[in-house]
Amino acid sequence: MKSHLSIQKGGEKLPETINRSFKRKKRQALSVEDFVEAILNGDRIVLSQAITLVESNKAEHQTKAQQIVNACLPHSGKSIRVGITGTPGVGKSTFVESMGQHVTSLGRQLAVLAIDPTSQISHGSILGDKTRMENLSNNPNAFIRPSAAGESLGGVARKTRETIILCEAAGYDVIFVETVGVGQSEVAVHSMVDFFLLLLLPGGGDELQGIKRGVVEMADMIAINKADGDNLAKAKESRKAYRNGLHMFPPKNSNWTATAMTCSALKNTGIKEIWQTIQQYEQFTKKNDYFEDNRQHQAQYWLNETIRNELKARFETHNEVKNHFQTIQSRVQNGEITPFIGAERLMELFLKK
Repeated sequence: MKSHLSIQKGGEKLPETINRSFKRKKRQALSVEDFVEAILNGDRIVLSQAITLVESNKAEHQTKAQQIVNACLPHSGKSIRVGITGTPGVGKSTFVESMGQHVTSLGRQLAVLAIDPTSQISHGSILGDKTRMENLSNNPNAFIRPSAAGESLGGVARKTRETIILCEAAGYDVIFVETVGVGQSEVAVHSMVDFFLLLLLPGGGDELQGIKRGVVEMADMIAINKADGDNLAKAKESRKAYRNGLHMFPPKNSNWTATAMTCSALKNTGIKEIWQTIQQYEQFTKKNDYFEDNRQHQAQYWLNETIRNELKARFETHNEVKNHFQTIQSRVQNGEITPFIGAERLMELFLKK
């Protein structure tokens, strides 16, 4: 049997199938204008690249990212932003996929910003929501972006708000922000979405364990997931308990009355009704002007939050502060000076010209 492999001897002519003039083209860097044009045309690849720039800590990337976000800002805002949270194991990813499939079946364009826990080794996203939302990942009307939470507030990706602007400019009119779990992150998520949905497991009042009252107070709806099979009766009891309990909380600024519902993301039951309630909320708050007022307050909140974070970052990287921090910290710990005097001296170093 003749072998298909052959060795070219020195000086022999190369086969015609090899293009000797081939040169790898260096990828051309997109300009800000190129990015914006492609995003407005719904180019997912360029949208992903823009989000990567937004999430980058490199100064040159940040400069370019902010120019892109600012140019996209006039084309954003035409969406309903939904925050989705819940205790680990409640089935957030299954719920998001089931709800996402329903929303896109209605002709809506959906962007899912899934905030994953960060690996302490690679600092990358651990869970990878795309692997847990197989059907939605292949849906042409859905865009899923897992982001590593890093060290930002409660696990919410530092640049999620800017990412929302880019996604809206790309034509996505429904935004889901899925958080790691119940905790400090909910404060940040609540301040960047229109509707806040809390997912809980069936179990009477047991699911209250480990859930702060403040998280329940923030919820515009509580959905008891996994309401199927043997859990159905317990889910109905939980719904009744929460409906009664929600009336005891102070009225919301939106004048919306929060409610509790049951669903099964696995069996795809209750999903349609939950989406209808979200739409009712949108109509209700737009009619009483709370929808737009809330977004304006959120923009103000993130202005103040960004200033605080920027000042903190500059303070911690200031050369004089870094040089004297350990000494002053030791004096505070040893009781030589008060924490307030220590902070004042560090601030003097920071503000010194």
